[in-house]
Amino acid sequence: MKTCQQLLGLILLFIVACRAEAWTVKLSEGWHVQSSDKVQGDGAHLSTPGASTTGWYSATVPSTLMGVLTANGAEPAPLTREDYQHTDRRQFDVSWWYRTTFTIPSQQQGQHTLLQFDGISYRANIWLNGHQIATSQQVAGPYRQFNFDITPYLRPQNVLAVEVFRAQPGEPNIGFVDWNPRPADESMGIFREVSVKCCGEVSVAHSAVHSKVNTTTLNEAWLTVSSYVTNHSDQPVTGTLCATIGSQQFATPVTLAAHEQRLVRVVSDALFLHPRLWWCHNMGKPELYDLHVEFYQNDRCSDAEDLRFGIRQIESFLTPEGHRSFKLNGKPILLRGAGWTDDIYLRDTPATNRLQLQYVRHMNMNTVRFEGFWGTSQNLYDLCDELGLLVLVGWSCHWEWEEYLGAPCPEPYGGIVSQEQIDLIAQSFQDQVYWLRHHPSIIAWFVGSDRMPKPELEQQYRQFLSASDDRCYLISAKQLTSTLSGSSGTKMEGPYEYVGPGYWYHPQAPGGAFGFNTETGIGAQLPVKESLHKMLGTSLFPIDDRWNILCTASSSHMNTPAVLTQAISQRFGVQSDIDHYLQRADLLSYESTRAMFESFRVRVPHSTGIIQWMLNAARPGIYWQLYDYYKQPNAAYYAVRRANAPLQLIYDYQRHAVFAVNETLEERTIFHAQCTILDSPNPTNHSPFTTHHSPLTVPPGTAVKVFDVPEPDSQGAFLFLQATDSKGRVIAANEYFLPHDEDTYNWEQSDWWGTPVSHYASYQVLNHLPEASCQASIRQSASDPSRYELTLTNPTEHVAFFIRLMAKDDRDELLCPAFWSDNYISLAPGQQRTIVCTLPVPQQKAVHFSFEGWNIRGKIGGF
Repeated sequence: MKTCQQLLGLILLFIVACRAEAWTVKLSEGWHVQSSDKVQGDGAHLSTPGASTTGWYSATVPSTLMGVLTANGAEPAPLTREDYQHTDRRQFDVSWWYRTTFTIPSQQQGQHTLLQFDGISYRANIWLNGHQIATSQQVAGPYRQFNFDITPYLRPQNVLAVEVFRAQPGEPNIGFVDWNPRPADESMGIFREVSVKCCGEVSVAHSAVHSKVNTTTLNEAWLTVSSYVTNHSDQPVTGTLCATIGSQQFATPVTLAAHEQRLVRVVSDALFLHPRLWWCHNMGKPELYDLHVEFYQNDRCSDAEDLRFGIRQIESFLTPEGHRSFKLNGKPILLRGAGWTDDIYLRDTPATNRLQLQYVRHMNMNTVRFEGFWGTSQNLYDLCDELGLLVLVGWSCHWEWEEYLGAPCPEPYGGIVSQEQIDLIAQSFQDQVYWLRHHPSIIAWFVGSDRMPKPELEQQYRQFLSASDDRCYLISAKQLTSTLSGSSGTKMEGPYEYVGPGYWYHPQAPGGAFGFNTETGIGAQLPVKESLHKMLGTSLFPIDDRWNILCTASSSHMNTPAVLTQAISQRFGVQSDIDHYLQRADLLSYESTRAMFESFRVRVPHSTGIIQWMLNAARPGIYWQLYDYYKQPNAAYYAVRRANAPLQLIYDYQRHAVFAVNETLEERTIFHAQCTILDSPNPTNHSPFTTHHSPLTVPPGTAVKVFDVPEPDSQGAFLFLQATDSKGRVIAANEYFLPHDEDTYNWEQSDWWGTPVSHYASYQVLNHLPEASCQASIRQSASDPSRYELTLTNPTEHVAFFIRLMAKDDRDELLCPAFWSDNYISLAPGQQRTIVCTLPVPQQKAVHFSFEGWNIRGKIGGF
């Protein structure tokens, strides 16, 4: 044993010295793009040094053609109604060329140079130095990855030309479905990274570490390390595949036939003591390790790979009620997240990805659902690993509806039915799983969305995953049953349009708080007024047809703001100006979005997961978003943050009671809980009702009843909840307006988009709130200049209702990002709150703080 360990040590030391002989370079800069209608010559000519790119558009990769054209000012970027109408889709009927040049160091004998494409939409001819190395019949499908040995064609100065073709009807392309108008170019382009890799005869790729955890003690883990190795030579090769994790090193001998590709396990079930486990951020710290893998052959390093991974165990199971549920490291998880979309022209950057995922974490959510294998690089998934966000990733329903795919989509399988399509998608799935399988954040693969895969396709998924990955796959986001894998355990019953807060608690609500609701929401969630001005101009009222382009692209529903407008009119009366309309829209969005998440927290274990549809916006719009296209949070954003606070007091609209919930791994104690009810609109007419509870112990992952809440009087009431610790510090706070009557739903008329409201509870009393005035002060932290503490005091006898806090520059522009610890708050008479605003980007100009509310407005100050 000692001799083997010494030999392994010598091998690893020698590999370190030889590492420089294997390298990878990304081809991201220096590209030029042009339509084939406007260039002279074929691929052989365009891939030679003498070909001119005069008049071509400068570009980077990854990119789509519309991304390139908007960056060059050839197409409009804002995407108003006129922008969509004026874009000429016919320019993409022909192929387009991407062209770049690159140099590489001189090769040594036995070295191979590989050209790698992570994603092209939809087809491509690829030429290098006058040689065609792949045809459009070989390179087809956006989710395929391609690796070409270009060693025979290399020169000191290399010219690469790629002719791309748009997807045709019936071809399974990148899909946005009804979320927004279709991209004019159908996402045509080199939308993921291109790289050149130099290695020896054997390359290493797609390494991963799969882990099992002692879920009782959490002090042991067993790791299996594997890598995908390829012999690029015409002869068999023998070598050693080595892996290093911290101070632990593993190695296994490998023999490969000529041109053989194989997944090789370096080690199986290696014991790690006292591992630093990866947790989602609300349960612990997302600890990460470094993995280094090398293939050692003939006294030199043939190739190497470095990546980060996490030690964690994911379990997926059906509850006794048949609901899909998950455990992380043996602990139950209530999935609480939202659905991601990339930018409409796939223009997201590492910076915009980071900000958006920071928003997810700031909203106290723990999950992101990618309906589609989103992202133009690994960056999106790296950030989820780093930030401790669980990821559900898989196929979009774009291929499951004829309207979007452009070909028949028979139930229950959608459009992937022919053997040719099945083989393409099975191989595409393998490519995506190999590409992403090392990420600890990914907890399951969706192989269907609105439908499920045909059995022949599912069987290919099963065979591949059994050998290559340890995560479960979900056959559908909808409740469907497969003959191979049984029930999906999921539900997708809507709603996608407005419902009131009580809907989520009602036992008859199809989308209510039971099971795993994979996508649902309240429809229009309006941006702030400042963003609407960018979308629609200075004139925002009345709400007319101009707003329709900002809704979804669905032909049947959700294509106007009519449902939201009706709800506002029924609750408050007809609105006469944009400020009152937006204020009321924000309140409806806030309270129902909050109730959606809160209801699933209160109803555990009958509820197992909730995904808001959606998280973000692919383009300027007003539907399904917690922050808008300009990255400004809306009212729903802070509703989600409040609803998902790790420790919170929540009002259950069905049981008329308050519950304490705890999402941490530790038991929490509330030293003092208080519930105060104030009649509206003038609480001075009656004495407030106040009740207390102390102390209160809340076990992890549970909901504990704290108070019964009496029904409000004929005018409605304000409910204020607060929890403090033993030192009197506020550790949870929540406030509600409770109307005197309840919404009535026509349950028999429920459809996929939602449930009609036959009677809306009246909120008209809020139209007549007495004016309140707040005292405000602000302090900038001396130790952290990005931190501002704003203190608001309500010295009046009236509730200061639904206050929006703002940070602006000296041009009156909203600062972005601005992370508020709370926003859209209400203050009881005599109440004081301190809210923290963090401005992580250093401010070069003055910062001004102000607030506006239902019955209050004021300035706080500036710096």
